[in-house]
Amino acid sequence: MSFGLNNFLKKFLPKRLFYRALIIVAAPIILLQLTISIVFFDSIWIKANKGMTKSLVSEVKTLFDSFDAADSETIIFLTNAYKKNFDFVININKSENLPTTRSDRRFSPMDRSLRRELKPIFGNNYWFDTVTYIDLVDLRVRTDDQIIQIFFPKSKIAPSSVRVFVLWITLPSLILILIAILFLRNQTRPIVKLSKAAERFGRGEKVDDLRPSGASEIRKATIEFDKMMKRINKHLNQRSEMLSGISHDLRTPLTRLKLQLAMTDKKDTAKKMASDIDEMEKMLNDYLQYAKSQSEEDYIEININELVLDILENFDHSKYEFKVSENVNINGRKNLLRRSLTNIVENGLSYGDKIHVEIKKSVGNAIVIIEDNGPGLPKKEYENVFKPFYRVDKSRSLNRSGVGLGLSISQDIIKSHGGNILLSESKYKGLAVKISLPF
Repeated sequence: MSFGLNNFLKKFLPKRLFYRALIIVAAPIILLQLTISIVFFDSIWIKANKGMTKSLVSEVKTLFDSFDAADSETIIFLTNAYKKNFDFVININKSENLPTTRSDRRFSPMDRSLRRELKPIFGNNYWFDTVTYIDLVDLRVRTDDQIIQIFFPKSKIAPSSVRVFVLWITLPSLILILIAILFLRNQTRPIVKLSKAAERFGRGEKVDDLRPSGASEIRKATIEFDKMMKRINKHLNQRSEMLSGISHDLRTPLTRLKLQLAMTDKKDTAKKMASDIDEMEKMLNDYLQYAKSQSEEDYIEININELVLDILENFDHSKYEFKVSENVNINGRKNLLRRSLTNIVENGLSYGDKIHVEIKKSVGNAIVIIEDNGPGLPKKEYENVFKPFYRVDKSRSLNRSGVGLGLSISQDIIKSHGGNILLSESKYKGLAVKISLPF
């Protein structure tokens, strides 16, 4: 049951830490103020309102009883006395009926109190209006042959302290919540910076502006993350430098082998061996170019539509179909992305007559789909073809003229940008490559 309740609450609770912390701080304040307000209105304001209304109705009843037994001079005296001492303005209207329109408010505490106290005494022979005038109540009571109209201040039935109470209970709460917002923003800002730095580092970007700040726990997490990031970068740089050095050093003996083969008398054997040496040189050149681009290129804003179209322009227009719904901009290393997409496009054109390229935009990602009408690929090989130097000995070798690094490098580039690359069967009976890149 608690698991179901947690899932239900997660649908409505905010996702970000700042707003969750704000709820933790603001909710008790709001609940406390609501509780105090309910207690105040129930035990103080409503009871005071009821007592004041009962007292006012008693004064009106006393006035009416005096009018019944008084002559005209006494009525004038009582009218003036009530005006002077009670702020009552009394009008006596003969040959007039009570208004038929309803002017009282059904859910107003003031109007409810008046109805509750007037009805037992005057029955249905009364009418009042608390809406037309801001500070006055218009009360009319019908006697046998006349309508007595009384104007009296609202303060006689509504305690004036309620406005002061609402002001003083609301204003401090708002001030406290504003102060809480300022403090919470300062406390959550280092966490937001750390999460953004982790996201950028996961995409392969350089993070040089990370500074420890905030609470001691957050500072410690930031420092440890910075140390980890530096260790990973050092390891990656050492690996790239080592492999680049090995690749560079291997070119010298390969060149000597080519010279020796050129001088040998066995031309057939030399031709076969030269072909293997050329393949090794191509592999080394591919890796050296990739390592150089990865270490030197910075992240920039890229229009993925323009980049893909620029790649396709290098091929025959009859061999591709390009479909795009809207422009999508991402941050990345342009030359590396160009190389990754070019590898996939060339692979599709190597094994199919035509490729179909589509760019779509999803939630937080740019989607590039490249499909061909070639022989396709067995599903069991979808993961294997991304392994370095892997060759498929079936109807389709994804690197027929290469050395088995094309898709491996493409996947490495895509994942270094925080994206993903997936293979599936194309609706054109070939291979479909789906690339997602965050923006």
